[in-house]
Amino acid sequence: MLRIAIQSKGRLNEESTALLKELGIEIDDAKRKFLSQSANFPLEVLYLRDDDIPQVVAAGTASLGIVGLNEVEEKGLKVKVIEKLGFGGCRISLAIPKAEAYDGPQWFEGKRIATSYPNILKRFLDKNGVHASIEVITGSVEVAPAAGIADAIFDIVSSGGTLVSNGLKEVERVFESEAVLISSGKLTEDEEKLLAEILFRFESVKVSRGKKYILMNIPQSAVEEAIRILPAMRSPTVMPLAAEGWCSLHSVVNAADLWDKIRQLKAIGAEGILVLGVDKIIP
Repeated sequence: MLRIAIQSKGRLNEESTALLKELGIEIDDAKRKFLSQSANFPLEVLYLRDDDIPQVVAAGTASLGIVGLNEVEEKGLKVKVIEKLGFGGCRISLAIPKAEAYDGPQWFEGKRIATSYPNILKRFLDKNGVHASIEVITGSVEVAPAAGIADAIFDIVSSGGTLVSNGLKEVERVFESEAVLISSGKLTEDEEKLLAEILFRFESVKVSRGKKYILMNIPQSAVEEAIRILPAMRSPTVMPLAAEGWCSLHSVVNAADLWDKIRQLKAIGAEGILVLGVDKIIP
């Protein structure tokens, strides 16, 4: 039985739960439960605060964890990052009052900086030879300059809207983060096999992200050009139709390229183009 620690609430909880569902792992994720067990996979989920997850995984209380890379970096504990998961993206940045002129990291010399990430901040300051006072705050760090607690902040930024609403501007992007799967490095042989199965399923989910399945009728004479337009993972599928001189062509394309591909295919005579979502692609 594997135990995985995930965030107990918030966006990372929702996205972690959604990922487990994509992997075909059914979890009773009732909000009031501290520990839930899967009905169809030997896995139980431990719900914790995000900043507790690296510690619990490092101690081996949970074999795996899903947590922001920023928390792993801040705690500095002995855990193994197994996989970047492609969600929960954010950055930790330095921000100052918007009226201030900024001329580089030396601006922070002698200043007070409020943060919940003192270790990451200290490494940045040391790297740049800056001596500043680090004020550790949990909670609403962004209000610190207005409250006179600090001259600047070092905090998580997603869209930047919170900074703007508090009269601040982002001046240094210090650390890029996203959700990662971490391990204690203390897995048994059976747990390693279960982890391998999870990673196999995750690879199929990852490959399918941003993909669309496209099929169409196309003149036989245009097949070679259509294959040039639609390079697939190996090769598009081409099947003859009952109508003489026509084929059915099937392929998988990146969603970002879809409309450009459709325009090119229409130009060479493609008809009846059907676009479907892709649930899983098994490499």
